[in-house]
Parts: sequence; structure tokens; C-alpha cells
Amino acid sequence: MLDRIQVTKEVEEMCCVKRGVKGVPAPIPQEGQWTKCKEIKDISGLTHGCGCCAPQQGTCKLTLNVKEGIIQEALVETIGCSGMTHSAAMAAEILPGKTILEALNTDLVCDAINVAMRELFLQIVYGRTQTAFSDNGLPVGAGLEDLGKGLRSQVGTIFSTKQKGPRYLEVAEGYILATGLDKNGEIIGYKFVRVGKMLEMIREGMDPKEAYEKNIGTYGRFAEAVKVIDPRKD
Repeated sequence: MLDRIQVTKEVEEMCCVKRGVKGVPAPIPQEGQWTKCKEIKDISGLTHGCGCCAPQQGTCKLTLNVKEGIIQEALVETIGCSGMTHSAAMAAEILPGKTILEALNTDLVCDAINVAMRELFLQIVYGRTQTAFSDNGLPVGAGLEDLGKGLRSQVGTIFSTKQKGPRYLEVAEGYILATGLDKNGEIIGYKFVRVGKMLEMIREGMDPKEAYEKNIGTYGRFAEAVKVIDPRKD
């Protein structure tokens, strides 16, 4: 490669001057170590990042677990665009086994996933991972811990209008069944169902009605509500 490098006539005619100072990579924190990274194989870490597509109609949250430059684990979560779920399925097949440099230069099908990959690359190579100060980082499979029991993404969906106010539709705990209001008509709590846990119980043979009832919970001062409304109807 070096013998094929072309230089201009002006440079060719210059005399050689030796460089006295040779900079070295600044150490970055990686999995409990301070590392001077010179090659892709020197990079390790687990981290998360988000990206949106060009028209900003959808978003991807990407989690990667990198060991010695190779992506060992990928969690692809998408919201806002139906086509992104198919793109996520393809990206999940593409990412593991690639170096982070390969992944950065691979078409991950969806703009939002590509942007998330770019953001993660910057975090990882600059030592800004979630595991920067954790000895040996996290084991492969740690990405699933973000999803909790039921292995569902932490999704929040809130709709609001000036005329009628907010409607809680889904929060991290689950699907909203009812919202509790105080005497001023302000939200003081809600009732929800843990969808992931409910579906697991049904899959294991429990009667759907029983599984539904077992996974209902409340948050805030729902029990003190003066009025209870169904956010999808009232």
C-alpha cells in the first residue's frame, strides 16, 4: 500500500525532517481498565444509543455488547414505524459477529438503526460505554436485563390535547386500564396490566382471565381517586 501512495512534485523535492514527538493514543476507560487503543480488537464495552430516521418518523434504541472489537450481542428496539420492525429483524441477524467498524459501514436496512449504530460507535471508541469502569464488563446476555421480566421493551405512550388534557395509554409498568382523578380533575394514579407477564402465564397454561387479574396493579394514589376514567374511551 505504501509504495502506491502518490505524492506531489513539491513534496517529492522537500528535504526530510525527522519528527521528534510521536503522539500516542490517550488511554480510555474500558471494562475496568485504562486502554490505549490502536486497533479495533482493542475495543470492548456494552452501551446503548438512539437514532432516528431522516424524516424523523421512527426511532431505534440499540444496545451492543462488544468484546475485543467483535459485537457479541445486539438488542434492537424500535418505535414509530411499522417497517422498522422488519429492519430490526434483519439488523439483529447482521450485527453479531461483525467488528464495530464493519457494523458502522454496513447497511442496517433502516436509517434510524444506522444512526443509532453511528452514535454507539462514537461512545464505544471514545470510552463512554456503560461498562467503562466495570471489571470485565458484562456477560453476553446482559442486554436482555434492560427488558425485565416478560422481555418487553420499556414503552411509554401518552396522548394529550389542550381541550381535554392528557391520556396515559401505556407506561413502563404496562398497559393502562384506568386513570384516577382527584376532586380537581387532576391525575393522581393509574391502574395497569403487566402485558408481558400476563402473556407468559397464558402461554404456560393459565386461564386468560386469571392471568389478566393476577397482573393488574396500581400506581400513585389510585385508591384515593374521586373519579376513574378509561383513557381510551372517556
